Amino acid sequence: MSYIQLAYSDLILPALLVVMNGALSLALHLKLERQLALASMRMVIQLVLVGYVLTFLFAVVSPFWTALAAFIMVLFASREIVARQKRRLEGLWTYGLGAGCTLLAAGTVTTFSLLSQLRPEPWYHPRYALPLLGMILGNTMTGVSLGLDVLVNGVVRERAAVESCLALGGTRYQALLPVIRDALRSGFMPTINGMAAIGLVSLPGMMTGQILAGVEPVDAVKYQLLIMFLIAGGTGLGTLAAVIGGGRLLTDHRHRLRLDRIASEKLP
Repeated sequence: MSYIQLAYSDLILPALLVVMNGALSLALHLKLERQLALASMRMVIQLVLVGYVLTFLFAVVSPFWTALAAFIMVLFASREIVARQKRRLEGLWTYGLGAGCTLLAAGTVTTFSLLSQLRPEPWYHPRYALPLLGMILGNTMTGVSLGLDVLVNGVVRERAAVESCLALGGTRYQALLPVIRDALRSGFMPTINGMAAIGLVSLPGMMTGQILAGVEPVDAVKYQLLIMFLIAGGTGLGTLAAVIGGGRLLTDHRHRLRLDRIASEKLP
């Protein structure tokens, strides 16, 4: 088994494709060149730093350092969830909800796969735990952010209908059920679309990476199927927890709508 090793100098020509995009932005007055340059610089710096950090983690194989790296990944995922919200819950509610749901879902599914399917020695080995967590966490983050965004915007949009149901004696779950269903559909949809298109429209990253590294295609497919099943489970669990938790935060124990908990929707 062998793979083609790249030097940093080998990346210069491919990087010119990004420069080409910047030139197109300038020529067409899209005003995206600054964002493109910053995103490219951020990507390069982040990936290079991650490479050195993973090299250190793979060398020490410590449960403490692995757990710390996983916790930092969850914190950044929570920050991205907040950044993608048009309307945010007041204070630390959004951060806590995002971090808690992604940690619950991605952590549970990752631990399950390490203990039951992959079974590395030790089970927390960062070479397996962190890449696996990263793939599941990234997709779970997308589902959670979409679900919360649709939930909060839907509650604001359907405020009259929700309050009418509550006024007629309905519980907060009965009043929010249509909005919760829409939020769950939105959170699940990227994963469903990805599962439907995989193999025919696209070859996923993990499978492609293993094939380039010399793994037999049939074996690479098995690993990719495992990852897709884990992603589907993590996204479903995380989105469900976030949407239900968000619904509870937007109401109270007396079954009243609490839009005052939305930062951009202060009530008089």
